[in-house]
Amino acid sequence: MKLLTIFTPTFNRGYCLGKCYESLKNQTNKEFVWLIIDDGSNDETQVLVNLWKKEDLIEIVYVWQENQGMHGAHNTAYELIKTELNVCIDSDDYMPEDAVEKIVSFWKKNGHDGVSGIVGLDLFSNGDVIGTPLPSDLKTSTLYNLYYRYGVKGDKKLVYRTELTKKYPYPLFLGERYVGLAYKYYKLDMHYELLIMNEPLCIVEYLPDGSSVNMLKQYRNNPEGFAFYRKELMKLPFVSFSFKLRQAIHYVSSSLLLKRGVFNKEGPNKAITILAFPFGAMLYLFILTKTKVA
Repeated sequence: MKLLTIFTPTFNRGYCLGKCYESLKNQTNKEFVWLIIDDGSNDETQVLVNLWKKEDLIEIVYVWQENQGMHGAHNTAYELIKTELNVCIDSDDYMPEDAVEKIVSFWKKNGHDGVSGIVGLDLFSNGDVIGTPLPSDLKTSTLYNLYYRYGVKGDKKLVYRTELTKKYPYPLFLGERYVGLAYKYYKLDMHYELLIMNEPLCIVEYLPDGSSVNMLKQYRNNPEGFAFYRKELMKLPFVSFSFKLRQAIHYVSSSLLLKRGVFNKEGPNKAITILAFPFGAMLYLFILTKTKVA
């Protein structure tokens, strides 16, 4: 069995998915499966994938599902993946030609059951590291500590052990399409650290129709998902007060969008939520003025 599954959630991204495919078929190591989770596309995505499968240059598995949002596509991927490791490469991103080779060789040399996987670098298309490099003096760390203890900034590429990513599935909320993916990653932080690999694994392009660019719109249209995400992050046992306060501000804002009482039995920390309320209310008003319900 191959070691790695590269999975790509996609929704009407046939116009850019080919760049990802080109990077995968040119990998110096083909010890991977490309799993495409088509989250309800009605463009030419399936036609393109069928053409690529006929080329038979890499192993491709294609699955179409009714639209559930990015987190729903991740749920489906994790249910289907059979390899030891997996990594998500978004439909508008692509991999350096030696990325799979680096992942495979690094894991075979350093991997073990005591870690959750590997964290590597994302690059802009001009070759610059997104944010900051990873600490050169560390061999392992939790994702939380990288950002909030060691000062790492910017998106990073996460390669996880598949048996662990099957845990903590993302909830699906009726009529909504968003739950923060880091929910699962921070849950895994409670039990494992990641191996640090200061090597570029992905080249990222932030397109105008991407979720990162449209976050305020996502916030307005998916209040249940955002409230769940912030509430769960407030419960984490290892996070700082300032981190919990920031989550509480967003929890208040999402609760107000839901027209739901903020101080209820679901709230994980009443004292912090009280402190966060005025800031959350201001954020709520800001969201209302900048967005409208889809």
